Amino acid sequence: MNKIVKYGLLGAGAVVGVAVAVAVYLAATFNPNDYKDYIIQTVKNKKQRTLHLDGDIKLMFFPRIGANLGRLSLSEYKSDQQFASVDSARVSLELLPLLSKQVVVDEVAVSGLTANLIKYKDGTTNIDDLLGRDDKPRDSNQLVNFDIASVSIKKTSLNYRDEGTGAQYAVHDLNLKTGRIANGVPGKIDLSAGVQGNQPKLDINTQLVTTLTFDLDRQFYQMADMDLQVSGSALDNSNLKITAGGDASVNLSTQEYGMNKFELNAKGVKASAPFEVALDAPALSMTKDKFSAEHLKLNANLDSGNIVAAVSLPDLSGNAQSFKVSSLALDLDVQLPDQTFKVKLASPLSGNFETRQFNLSNLTVAVNALFDKLPGKPVNSEMKGSMQVDGTRQTVQANLAGGLLQSQVVAKIGVKGFSSPSIQFDVDVDQFDADLYLPKKTGAKANQPEQPFDLSALRALNLEGSLRIGKLKVANIKSSGVRLDVKAHKGQVNVSPLSANLYQGSMKGTLAVNAAAVPVITVDQKLSGVDVAALTQDAANFDTLEGRGNVAMNLSMRGNTVSAMKKAMNGNLSLNLNDGAIKGINVAKSLRDAQGMLGRAQTQAANQSEKTDFSELRASFKINNGVAHNDDLSMKSPLLRVAGAGDIDIGQSRMNYLARATLAKTLEGQGGRDNVAGITVPVRVSGPFADLKYTLDFGALVNEAARQKVEAAKQEIKTKAQDQLKNSLKGLFR
Repeated sequence: MNKIVKYGLLGAGAVVGVAVAVAVYLAATFNPNDYKDYIIQTVKNKKQRTLHLDGDIKLMFFPRIGANLGRLSLSEYKSDQQFASVDSARVSLELLPLLSKQVVVDEVAVSGLTANLIKYKDGTTNIDDLLGRDDKPRDSNQLVNFDIASVSIKKTSLNYRDEGTGAQYAVHDLNLKTGRIANGVPGKIDLSAGVQGNQPKLDINTQLVTTLTFDLDRQFYQMADMDLQVSGSALDNSNLKITAGGDASVNLSTQEYGMNKFELNAKGVKASAPFEVALDAPALSMTKDKFSAEHLKLNANLDSGNIVAAVSLPDLSGNAQSFKVSSLALDLDVQLPDQTFKVKLASPLSGNFETRQFNLSNLTVAVNALFDKLPGKPVNSEMKGSMQVDGTRQTVQANLAGGLLQSQVVAKIGVKGFSSPSIQFDVDVDQFDADLYLPKKTGAKANQPEQPFDLSALRALNLEGSLRIGKLKVANIKSSGVRLDVKAHKGQVNVSPLSANLYQGSMKGTLAVNAAAVPVITVDQKLSGVDVAALTQDAANFDTLEGRGNVAMNLSMRGNTVSAMKKAMNGNLSLNLNDGAIKGINVAKSLRDAQGMLGRAQTQAANQSEKTDFSELRASFKINNGVAHNDDLSMKSPLLRVAGAGDIDIGQSRMNYLARATLAKTLEGQGGRDNVAGITVPVRVSGPFADLKYTLDFGALVNEAARQKVEAAKQEIKTKAQDQLKNSLKGLFR
């Protein structure tokens, strides 16, 4: 036995000695550069490409076999134009493992690789001939094990161009350094590269450090402890920074050289930029003709944890043309300093990638929101319906119905154009109380500036449609049968018609808003048969005027605040009221009681328990820079006639108005005094709206009474003279 071992070792030693001697001889006598022309011609004959070998080829035989190539380049197919070039390449194999049909690559080192990849308009590429399928069956006795001690790729540049779409991408400064790469053996990967492209526009630098494990028999690949860093610009983000980490695995099933199946299992994969994204895809399967996922989740965390979005596709399936999901779910949770809201969306989803059409056939959208500016009034809604998206035409059509803001809503909404959307809508609302969601009025501090309008959002608005509301309350004004037809484009919003029923009457007209740097609002409205007292009481807590009738206004306002608009108001206003009253003073009573006030002026504050009745009131106002001027007041009642003229300063909320009141002669017998009946008395109304003063000039009343007595005496003398003259003439002719 010992002899057998002894002779065996001696024999093996002899074989190794002979092999070393042969390797030394070949290394000393064999020059591979003598075969350059043969190699070049072989490539030319078999691949119709031109190979240039500019450097010397150096061979190694022991203890590893390998080659060190100098600069080389390869042309395009049937062309002298360069396809790829390499400054240097070095490959070495362990020699002894080859005897047991194992490939143990000691080192692969490539430096200065440049390649240009092109996809032509007909779908072919400039490397199809290099990737051509070999129809010969593979020999099961071929090399079976793959083992690389290290790979080093430096200064590599790859360019890609799609002549059909115009897309261009470039990978530059690609550097790759690995540890051992072998079947089932974890190996370190350190990859860095710069990437530029035009569809989408990007210019980024990436670096990936991970541990790669693969199984070639099962076509399984796994990346553990992944650390990905991305920085640069993409789309409209010029300061992009992304980090990603986690574990992911891929399972590929191949047929010859073409991939047929792709499976992804990603769990705990996270990426962060201005946001964080987590992917959970334990069973994503893709083949040439089909893909599916039993459970796919994507979670996004934006703005340091304030916004969280989750997408779930529990049973995704489809192919290259179309796909479907029986129950898509989207959850959005937003928590900001002054608002909190949650949105849940659920629907079956189907689509077609080629036509870019997608359908949410049974859509449910639920919203729950709470805003600090809406004290204790959460927004709750649940809408159901459908939505269709056509990416080719860039259109969206939605039909929704359900509860929104404590209202029942039926809405049809269409969107055309994604970058600058044009919106069409047709909406019916049963009732809406806007005051529940408007900020509560608080007492403004004396030194606190008035907040300006912010209408900037209207400048990007492009919409057209109709809104109908059964019952509406806004700013405490109540109306019904409201209709608004709206057109908005580039900051100009026109509402025509703007109509409603309100306060036992109706309203119809137009409203226009120009959201310029200094906004302009134009109102052209006609109110018919309206209860003015109820309207002014609800709208402005103004309890001075009663009556029903018509109000017409054509006004324009310009300014950045409410105060500025009131001071810059211009236009016309007219009143035509019947069977009403002016509260605060009883002019007829004051005149009847004027006996003790003759010769003096009396000023009194408004007394809401008193009022001056009228059967009709007519007045028109010309408004200039916030001041409404009137000179044609006509107010009538059985006991009183009032005319007047003056100014109402809307901008300063005060007035200075002089009315002339005349008691009818029918006042006698109704508790009046015959010495004031038919006499005109000036009544001045002045001061701020909140504290109006009424002044009756009884001195003028005395003068008027004296004038009336003189006129009466003149009339009496004239009558007597006429009677005497008549009697004299009768005597003369008798």
